[in-house]
Amino acid sequence: MTIEAEMTMTKAAPARTARGRTGWRVAALLAAPGALWMTAFLVIPIAMMVYVSFWTQKTFTIEPVLTLQNWASFFGTSTYLSALWTTVRIWLIVLATTLALGYPVALYIGLFVRNKTVQTILLVVCVVPFWTSFLIRILAWRPMLGTEGAVNILLMKLGVIAEPIGGLLFTELSVVIGMTQIYVVFMVGPIAFMLSRIEPSLIEAARDLGAGTGRIFRTVILPLSLPGVIVGAIFVSVMVLGEFATAAALSGRKVNMLGNIIVTQVGSLKWAFAAVVGVILTVVMGVVIAGLLRLVDLRKEL
Repeated sequence: MTIEAEMTMTKAAPARTARGRTGWRVAALLAAPGALWMTAFLVIPIAMMVYVSFWTQKTFTIEPVLTLQNWASFFGTSTYLSALWTTVRIWLIVLATTLALGYPVALYIGLFVRNKTVQTILLVVCVVPFWTSFLIRILAWRPMLGTEGAVNILLMKLGVIAEPIGGLLFTELSVVIGMTQIYVVFMVGPIAFMLSRIEPSLIEAARDLGAGTGRIFRTVILPLSLPGVIVGAIFVSVMVLGEFATAAALSGRKVNMLGNIIVTQVGSLKWAFAAVVGVILTVVMGVVIAGLLRLVDLRKEL
């Protein structure tokens, strides 16, 4: 290397360093508003909730005296542990049912309908139930699932059953049915979006190479739609795990989820114990989301 080249590289190094520092400052300034927002409205509230969960609970007040009694009460009471397991079980069932019902709909909208206008219309049709109140959509299932409801009447008219089924309402099944109907659209949207990005030439190429319909789905369609499945699963998981209204309305308060425990404790002014349940629910959500994000790198796929 010549002396002139070495001098040129020596002069260029500080310039590159300066540009790197400037780029870092610009990136920091751009990220600052979002970081401040997340700190103020996510990190600090969660930290306060964790702190309050160790406070001493009196009859109708709490005192800033640290104790483990609230945590011991939760993990030492079978009712609360049962609510934790019920929450996880209902989440798994609803996640599976929304995926099983939503994927075929998304497959048709995103892959077989190539007209963007028609796709938009079909997605709007899926969102139509959200034009009504959340509470109305929940309570509408009561006359549908009752012993004299539309479902029992239809099954009896078809000769499927001889007498009304009494286990459709005020059970865990009714909660699953209600949540599935409410949240399935959050599974349809992301999957349909990812499927609409698949080039028809990829499917044609696989077919030309001798792949059958099943193999095309397993090797082409399913892998390319997996990011949409993960995004939809995150949407459904966050909303189902935090649910309380649907469980209370459709189970007759016979099914307790963690959200119902929080509402009950807050109503009883037991803030410290409510904070304990809130921390546990937050941890469960964090574990679920972290596990789903490990399946697909969304930064590369979306």
